[in-house]
Amino acid sequence: MITIKLFAILKDKAGREELHINTRASTVSELLKEISYELPALSDILSCGRILTSVNREFVKGDALVKDGDEVALMPPFSGGSGTSGHVLIQQDAFSLDKEIERLKQTSTSIGAVVTFLGTTRDVSKGQRVARLEFEYYPGMAEKKLEEIRKRAIQEYGAIDVTIIHRIGILPIGENIVLIAAAAEHRDEAFKACRFCIDELKRITPIWKKETTPEGEVWVEEHP
Repeated sequence: MITIKLFAILKDKAGREELHINTRASTVSELLKEISYELPALSDILSCGRILTSVNREFVKGDALVKDGDEVALMPPFSGGSGTSGHVLIQQDAFSLDKEIERLKQTSTSIGAVVTFLGTTRDVSKGQRVARLEFEYYPGMAEKKLEEIRKRAIQEYGAIDVTIIHRIGILPIGENIVLIAAAAEHRDEAFKACRFCIDELKRITPIWKKETTPEGEVWVEEHP
C-alpha cells in the first residue's frame, strides 16, 4: 500500500487530498501511470512533465524506486510557507516585523546589517483584480526545505542568522505573507543572503498560492 498525497490544483481536480494504492509499480513513473488510470481527471496534468514528486519527503525523479509503505507526494510547481523550531516558521497568524528583527538582532553582537524582504498580498495579478489569496503547503516537507535554505544562507552566503516566516490559509488584500530577514556583519553578505533565501523559497519549498478573481479561482505557478 502506497499513500499518495495531492496538493493545490491536483487536489482540486481529484476532489481529494489523499489516496491509497495497492500497486505493482516499482518506480515513480510506473506509479504515475497507475494514478492516471485510477484518476482520469489527473491524466493531462500528470503527463505534462511539470509535476514534482517526492518519496518520503525527498524530491525524486521518475526512475526512483517505490515500495510498500512509502508516502508519495505529487506537487505542481511552487508559488513560493504551525510552527517549527529556530527561526523558521509556517503559521496562519500575522507576524510583527519589528519583533522579528529585534529577536534576530539578539543572535549576535557582531551583526552590523539586517536586510529584509517582506512579501504582501496585492489586488492585481496579470491584469486581473484579486479579491483574496489562499496559501497551501506540505506540512513537514515545507519546514524542512525552509530550514535547509536558512542553513545554506549561513554557510554559503556569510549570514550570521536568518529568519524565514511564511503564512498560510486565506489572506485578504494588504496582508503580509512572507518575511525574510538576513543578518550579517556587513550589508553585502546580508543582501546576498536575503536574495538567496527568497529565490530558493520560491524554487524548492512546497507552498502554493490560489488567487480569487472575478473569473474564478486560479492556482499560481509562476512568479517574477
